[in-house]
Amino acid sequence: MTTRFLASAALAVLISAAPALAAEHGTADEAVAMTRKAVAYIKQTGTEKAYGEITAKDPRFAERDLYVIVYDVQGKCLAHGANPKLVGKDLIENQDTDGKFYVKERVELAKTKASFWQDYKFTDPMTKKIEPKQTYCERLADTVVCVGIYKP
Repeated sequence: MTTRFLASAALAVLISAAPALAAEHGTADEAVAMTRKAVAYIKQTGTEKAYGEITAKDPRFAERDLYVIVYDVQGKCLAHGANPKLVGKDLIENQDTDGKFYVKERVELAKTKASFWQDYKFTDPMTKKIEPKQTYCERLADTVVCVGIYKP
């Protein structure tokens, strides 16, 4: 085999794999669907069971880089599908790398909107890099249920 043939074959493999690699990140439609699934599940089963399953990374609420987060309207984390250590913590003063108080903004938006998208920066669990993130949230009683997508 020639070097040119091997290089061409390697390039073909990389090009054919590109759509699969891009598909690893969740989409906006998937984030909305997962958020709505979580809201319905919380309503159906109650907060204790649902929050426990969300935080335990139940596959219905954590897939690839998509995961559910639930906050109360004071900014306390009630469930977190990527980092269970954050559950029970007041995150209202959390800032992204640009100094944006994203949790504070999120709970403020939830006071006036039933659903919304929010932009900020956060660590992508797949790449471990700080990436632009868009998070879809829905208000549920005195909580905010969210799922975000990364834009590497």
